[in-house]
Amino acid sequence: MGTSRFWAGQNKLFRKTFGKIEDWLANEGYIGSIDINCIVNQNGIYPLEFTPRFGYPTIALQEESIESSTGAFLYDLANGNYPEIQVHNGFQVAVRVVLPPFPFDDAKTYDKNSRNAAVVFQTESHEGIHLEDTKKIDGQWRAAGDNGMPIVVTGKGDTMQAAREQAYGRIDNIVMPNLYYRDDIGERWIEGEGDRLLAWGYLGPSED
Repeated sequence: MGTSRFWAGQNKLFRKTFGKIEDWLANEGYIGSIDINCIVNQNGIYPLEFTPRFGYPTIALQEESIESSTGAFLYDLANGNYPEIQVHNGFQVAVRVVLPPFPFDDAKTYDKNSRNAAVVFQTESHEGIHLEDTKKIDGQWRAAGDNGMPIVVTGKGDTMQAAREQAYGRIDNIVMPNLYYRDDIGERWIEGEGDRLLAWGYLGPSED
């Protein structure tokens, strides 16, 4: 339903996860994105999932955070070059805007409530709007497919709160019948998760 992110250097969190396989990946010639999904607390890091690809909606959030050419970045990856990118130094938030019956599979509900639903943008700017399962018919954007995931909306800011405000402000300018989304993306960071990661030594410089 959504995610938040920021760019960081090779801190303890990196060294205890990717750092353990960095040389192996380099020797194998791996090029691209890898997602390691973890539970992290004061006792350690507990990996749950290892995904060697661009994820969704993470790729939309990465595009929001990369301020240089995304096309040049992908070109360099495809050709084995070291990508030189400029990134946003603050925080980024992505929110998936969905339609019934997401996340469930119910064709009858989808046909009744969501199929071909109009997707209306109330501002000329489409900054932070990432089309997923959408189509344009006679000049009108409409939901496509049958999974109820038409768009992802992103925002960024110097703080997590500023990124949240931009993302949710952009959602306020979108009209779809029966749309819904989580309104708490990034909140737990603000409420103390970021401070705990720093206190446990995962984000700051560390010798171990």
